[in-house]
Amino acid sequence: MTLYVSDLDGTLLDRRGQLSEATRTGLGALLAQGLVFTVASARHVVSIRQLLAGLPLSLPVISSNGAFISDLATGRHELVHGMDGALGDALFALVRRHGQLPFLSIHTPEGDRLYWQEVENEGQQHFVDERVLNGDPRLRACDDLACELGGGPLMTLVVVGSHAPLQALFDDIQAQFGDAVQCHLNEDLYRPAWPWLTVHDRRATKDQAIHILAQRYGLSDREVVVFGDQVNDITMLRAAHRGVAMANAIDEVKAEAHTVIGHHDEDAVLHFLRQDWRPR
Repeated sequence: MTLYVSDLDGTLLDRRGQLSEATRTGLGALLAQGLVFTVASARHVVSIRQLLAGLPLSLPVISSNGAFISDLATGRHELVHGMDGALGDALFALVRRHGQLPFLSIHTPEGDRLYWQEVENEGQQHFVDERVLNGDPRLRACDDLACELGGGPLMTLVVVGSHAPLQALFDDIQAQFGDAVQCHLNEDLYRPAWPWLTVHDRRATKDQAIHILAQRYGLSDREVVVFGDQVNDITMLRAAHRGVAMANAIDEVKAEAHTVIGHHDEDAVLHFLRQDWRPR
């Protein structure tokens, strides 16, 4: 009687940021036998749907670090945790005072939008290029990001840049907004020279989303086992009955884990599930 929840990048996905054929086939077989499993990722559901296409997940997925709980088949959101207008405006103003141009994910009545104004470094260019290549329907170029803030709640603010300026911005956000937001400064697994700073509403965490999902789907009595590798996974490792860290996880995640398994490029989550779970 276990609910398994896995992060994607650096955890379930391989070093190319894809689901390996072994994991796709093996996980599909376990799901068909009744495995209760879903994912909790910093990715938006648009990206998750592309990566997990064909897998028979019966549960919704947790996307954008817990800002959304979304149906995988349709992309429809079952839960939306965005910032109120005043908070979004104040956060954006602080980022601009630091001389940074962010990417803004906004939930509008017409659908989710991902706005960008211009790119200022290689990391930001890769951010845009990857979404163009994948046909992300949210992506919108605009002349003035500030004009887009009123279109709906700000879900995610992302800044891609160099380490020192992002650390200074991170520290300022923590000092000025405290518990009103969730702020993460992560190394980009695929482009380590260009870390990401992401900001969400305080309610947008993986552990809170897992708790809500379990309540809504009658799983509150289940043991919860989670898999992760990065700082945005720490809260769900702390809240789970068993937290599992990858061999490639940062030290802070390993310190919170009950066990450490193999590398994300070795189908380690699949191997663990095969040993840990048995169909009833």
